[in-house]
Amino acid sequence: MTAAAVPTTRTRIDRVRASVGIVQLALQQIEDDLSADDVDGLELAAILRELQEDVDVPGGLIPMLAQLVTAAARRAEQIEPDRDGDASCPLHEAAALLTDNAGQRLNWAASSLHPQGDPA
Repeated sequence: MTAAAVPTTRTRIDRVRASVGIVQLALQQIEDDLSADDVDGLELAAILRELQEDVDVPGGLIPMLAQLVTAAARRAEQIEPDRDGDASCPLHEAAALLTDNAGQRLNWAASSLHPQGDPA
C-alpha cells in the first residue's frame, strides 16, 4: 500500500462510519415509532411494508441492505485471493437471505396484521 492510498482509505472509512452513524439514528427513530403505545395493526403493517417495499427506487430498507451487501460481494470477487469465493460467496448468501428470508417475513407479518394492504 502506498502512502497516498492510506489517506484515501481513511477518508473512505470515515465516510462509512459517518453514514453508519446516520443510519443508526434513523433506525433508532423507527424503533421509537414502533414502540409507541398508539401503534395499531394497520400502522404497524404500513411500517413493515415501508421497510420492505421495493416499488420506489431504490426502495425499502431490506432491499437496500441487500444491494449494499451485494456490492461488497462483487468487490470481494475482484480482490479475494485466488478468486476462490471464500469472501464473496458468504456475502452473496447474506444478500439473498436478506431479500428472500427477512423481506418475505416482513411481507407475511404485514399481511397478517392488515391483509388488505396499505390504506389508500
